[in-house]
Amino acid sequence: MRKSAILLGAAALAGMATTATAETTMRGIAFIPHKHPVMISSHDWVNRVNAVLKGELKINYIGGPEVIGRREQWDAAKNGVIDIIFAVFADVQDRAPATAASWLSKCTIPQERQTGLFAHLDSEMKKLNVKLLARVQYGNFYLWVNNNPKKLSDLKGLKMRTGSLYDNMMQKLGMVPVTMNSPAVYTALERGVVDGFGWPNIGPRKRGWVKKAKWVIDLPFFGNSNMGAMMNLDKWNALSADVQKKITEISIKYEPEMVNYYQSAEAAEWKKLAGQVTKVKFSAAENQTYVDAAYETEWTRLTGKVGAAKVKELKKISCN
Repeated sequence: MRKSAILLGAAALAGMATTATAETTMRGIAFIPHKHPVMISSHDWVNRVNAVLKGELKINYIGGPEVIGRREQWDAAKNGVIDIIFAVFADVQDRAPATAASWLSKCTIPQERQTGLFAHLDSEMKKLNVKLLARVQYGNFYLWVNNNPKKLSDLKGLKMRTGSLYDNMMQKLGMVPVTMNSPAVYTALERGVVDGFGWPNIGPRKRGWVKKAKWVIDLPFFGNSNMGAMMNLDKWNALSADVQKKITEISIKYEPEMVNYYQSAEAAEWKKLAGQVTKVKFSAAENQTYVDAAYETEWTRLTGKVGAAKVKELKKISCN
């Protein structure tokens, strides 16, 4: 009996050791195909987390909208069907309108944690039962078109692919926004379903989009983007304080390096695009009207959603 008791005790201890060192596995997905060039830095973030937290936490990056549709990913994360999403806040404007400050921000990404903007975005995410972990993409947005617009009015009537981020800007400029996922863009351009698209400069060349849209308006906007890494809030709360601390530390170190990466990549991509696309601008007055259509239109829209006092607060913490 004594021998049996010892064996049982040893087995119990072994079981406790296994439980104590068990690695938590989570699944992550992206709002667009996860191998798209725009998503490369989200893979970097996953690799860093996996390296530092080996034996404690492992994130399996399982794909993109082919796993769970883009529009369903937020609810999947909210309900714990998926653990981590790399998604854009613009897709939840109806549920968390104040997240617009993310793409209207004129702070540097590290400044956002200092001014309180990151904390604000995190509080908005918690309303959706997700935890904001990091900003995972940076890059100026541009409008690309299939004709040479010599003046601002030449943009009127153009059908433009959008993903919900710049709908209001396009409408203000007289364009017609057409919502579609990125894999459909090339065929839409080829068939004349759209006349252009909004996108950073990384991606359109590799995906062949610039074969159909050879002019880009060289007036960048929404440079801080609006993409984040979010974790189901219940899964986050279940992690130990030490693991949470490590993820936060990884993210804080990662973000400025991520920005540097995209800035260098953008400069290199413009060199590769030389001869394939033509950069255009308008008169000084029209250029200002164009940029205002991006920023002021959004602030005005947001005022109607959250009120003037809230917008004043958001402008302050977003360096506007």
